[in-house]
Amino acid sequence: MENRPPLPPFSLATATQKVQLAEDGWNSKNPTKVASAYTLDCQWRNRAEIFSGRKNIIEFLTRKWDKELEYRLKKELWSYTGNRIAVTFRYEWHDASGQWFRSYGNELWEFAGNGLMQRRIASINDKPMNASERELY
Repeated sequence: MENRPPLPPFSLATATQKVQLAEDGWNSKNPTKVASAYTLDCQWRNRAEIFSGRKNIIEFLTRKWDKELEYRLKKELWSYTGNRIAVTFRYEWHDASGQWFRSYGNELWEFAGNGLMQRRIASINDKPMNASERELY
């Protein structure tokens, strides 16, 4: 069984570390690397998409980053307890036409004892913007 420290139960320091590791992973835009942080049967809800499993996570992230160009993400710890962490985030990206967006949202994470995420629930809203309004580089 693989371990992915820090492990639950989380403290402020380890929850903050887990959020930073997730931010770094997602900013790599490497679907296989990101998916390795989730259990093999991880349950996801991302906007209206509901699915489970690493294979589906990789397929989802590949589609996502093919559409969301120059993606840049910032996550912040909102709260934590036991094996759960809540984060708020924002990310910026543009589509193939050059239209920029800032996407805002919240995620609820639940971890297995080995530190892999076993459930991720994400609610996200997109706001069109001008390139001059970018904050994340």
